[in-house]
Amino acid sequence: MSMDFNGLAQQFTDFYYQQFDSDRSQLGNLYREQSMLTFETSQLQGAKDIVEKLVSLPFQKVAHRITTLDAQPASPSGDVLVMITGDLLIDEEQNPQRFSQVFHLIPEGNSYYVFNDIFRLNYSS
Repeated sequence: MSMDFNGLAQQFTDFYYQQFDSDRSQLGNLYREQSMLTFETSQLQGAKDIVEKLVSLPFQKVAHRITTLDAQPASPSGDVLVMITGDLLIDEEQNPQRFSQVFHLIPEGNSYYVFNDIFRLNYSS
């Protein structure tokens, strides 16, 4: 069975960031109890704790602009790894912040859930 992992990654990424930018409290159904988020230096496990972290982030408005999106099959069971880089526009800031994010997506029925989510801001040195 051949899978369009690039198409899946694009669809997932479009949905995830559109939802995050409009109402991140609604992202819980993308995670499960065994899911893990590493956000900068914080590690959280479980959909409830992950969404609480995302909702508590100290900004009102956010817009993600994707620069690169790479995907690979991650196992014979259909898992997909997705790596994104891009810009983050927060509240009224004019200067975007660079970020990178990795998702490990696991098939479940006819869809996928996020098993691992790693987010980092990329600061210039």
